[in-house]
Amino acid sequence: MTIKVPFVDLNLQHQPMQSQLLVAIEDVLTKGDFILGQAVSNFEAAFAAASGTEYGIGVASGTDAIALGLQACNIGAGDEVILPANTFVATLIGVVSAGATPILVDCDPQTALIDLEAAAKAITPQTKAIIPVHLYGQMVSPSQLLDFANTYKVLIFEDAAQAHLAEREGYIAGSVGIAAAFSFYPSKNLGAFGDGGMLLTRDSEVAAKMRRLRNYGSSQKYVHIEPGTNSRLDTLQAAVLHQKLPYLSQWNSERLAIAQRYDIELAPLASAGMIPMQNQSGTGHIYHLYVIKIDDSCPIKRQQIQEKLTAAGIQTGIHYPIPCHLQPAFSYLGYQQGDFPQSEQLSQQILSLPMYPGLNNSQITEVITAITSIVKSAKT
Repeated sequence: MTIKVPFVDLNLQHQPMQSQLLVAIEDVLTKGDFILGQAVSNFEAAFAAASGTEYGIGVASGTDAIALGLQACNIGAGDEVILPANTFVATLIGVVSAGATPILVDCDPQTALIDLEAAAKAITPQTKAIIPVHLYGQMVSPSQLLDFANTYKVLIFEDAAQAHLAEREGYIAGSVGIAAAFSFYPSKNLGAFGDGGMLLTRDSEVAAKMRRLRNYGSSQKYVHIEPGTNSRLDTLQAAVLHQKLPYLSQWNSERLAIAQRYDIELAPLASAGMIPMQNQSGTGHIYHLYVIKIDDSCPIKRQQIQEKLTAAGIQTGIHYPIPCHLQPAFSYLGYQQGDFPQSEQLSQQILSLPMYPGLNNSQITEVITAITSIVKSAKT
């Protein structure tokens, strides 16, 4: 089957800058500094500065950025960490890997972001931190997070894996809490040519400990201060990311423009039960994903819509079809069906539409026309 509109097309991003990417890669090959080379420290500093914070520590993945980052913040056994049930499982895996106890809470059905009122009810004397997941490219309200942290005396540890340079209320993602974890998975707004991640922090002690943890617990060769692991951002990946970073703001702007067109042209379908997730951040939303909600009043089910779009050559996704508390691997946590009704309902309603820089007007029209036709046909 011919794919007319792919869900993601990275070639559009890479082809115009292929020569400079190759130069950057060749520079690493020439220097031979493949592990913690100059390109890593250069990119760490550049990404931290762009995100409005002080220190960047590159690691092997976004999951490691969470797991090791929590440890660097001295969060571990006996500590409870609040996080949303509606997130990619890596957030939960990071908490568990750090040795802490994950405490899941529900989400806001309009934005899919963590419900801070629900989080407040989950506070106990053992609560050490909250992980706001800046989902789909939209930040959780910084002012509300800071009030929450001040009220309950907990740390804010941001999961910004989908929020590179997202903004809200004058804050950039990664600059709100004690630390923030980022992923550079290839399809992210800023993606590598493989896996990669980073922890951002303003705290020099957290940064120093994170550097040790990613490198066998060592700050000096063969001297190991604490049990660490091998989780270092490859120099080649850092070189690629550093070349791409100057383009990120423009790419984010393109995503926003695509989302704004989707919003306007899909608006008439709201009466038929098809509603975009709410943008509460204005131009600060960077739309890693563009997600619509298909509620029970829609005349056609999500699976049928997705199947018909696939047949029309339009790729879609679901982010995410199973909430964390219902994942088989974490049944030992004791959560049950019905514990987080908003997350459970969203998992059955949400659909992610094609979204990437370079998605052209005719392709956007193709998506909008197809969805409109599918819903109208179902109504009649």
